[in-house]
Amino acid sequence: MACVTIPSVILKGCEKAMPLIGMGTSSYPPADTETAKAAILEAIQAGYRHFDTAFAYGSEKPLREAIAEALRLGLIQSRDELFITTKLWASFAERTQVVSACKMSLENLQLEYVDMYLIHLPMRLTEMISRTPVAEEIVRPLDVKGAWEGMEECKNLGLTKGIGLSNFSCKKIEEVLSIAKIPPALNQVEMNPLWQQRQLREFCRAKGVHITAYSPLGANNTKWGDNRIVESDVLANIAKARGKTTAQVALRWAHEQGVSIVTKSFNKERMRQNLQILDWALHSEDLEKISQLPQRKGLNLASIMGPHQLVLELDAEV
Repeated sequence: MACVTIPSVILKGCEKAMPLIGMGTSSYPPADTETAKAAILEAIQAGYRHFDTAFAYGSEKPLREAIAEALRLGLIQSRDELFITTKLWASFAERTQVVSACKMSLENLQLEYVDMYLIHLPMRLTEMISRTPVAEEIVRPLDVKGAWEGMEECKNLGLTKGIGLSNFSCKKIEEVLSIAKIPPALNQVEMNPLWQQRQLREFCRAKGVHITAYSPLGANNTKWGDNRIVESDVLANIAKARGKTTAQVALRWAHEQGVSIVTKSFNKERMRQNLQILDWALHSEDLEKISQLPQRKGLNLASIMGPHQLVLELDAEV
């Protein structure tokens, strides 16, 4: 099967265009290195060029091995053909730790730079953690100014081509914008037909902050996700009428909202199906039905970190 060419978006303050569809590498439970590496190589063959990882996922090293193998096999001619996103974990979100954390991720990836570096969470943990939930005393408010200054330093040092946010509310993005010398290029958040993020999308559009949607299919088979998307009767009926899969309808909906998508599948066939959303469009009546779907957030930080006061406050922000 021919490799799909994925369109890109130009991001504010980023030196390289980002493919609008990326492959996520977070899996629960975490995949072993060989499984993750094989899936990433398969994705490169299918046409994926954007790979989303994070220190917290434990997938930086498998991604490193897959990139090296792809170069060896000639699937890509240069690392520059790829767009790599990784994230600053909450345990390293102090001003003095940010640059060294970015360098640690670069060491894991064996890269001279990443294309996008994101603050993973709008909170700080005072120590490394090996399991969740965590004790309330280690959860702290994020020093937004200090953390963002560290991110800007990463950009100025050439460790990353662009900097951005993940899981930030309108309120938290406003805090960053109020002190930023380099504004965030994007905000990566949960978004799908059952959590459409209308208010956040409008806010980000007005501020020039691009949205990347994670869990566009509901993160089924994860600790925090469910099957609401893939088993939605509304989406299934649209898919049947269009000769598409339910997942393709959900992904096409997100694409038509003007956001980029990070979708994770280690299944060869579904991986390719997830790219087959670019040469057709939903009808206006389809979009109307989707707009009326009941909305519920899938990922609550409290379900992972614990129902601590600060975490509950972050979950309540739009």
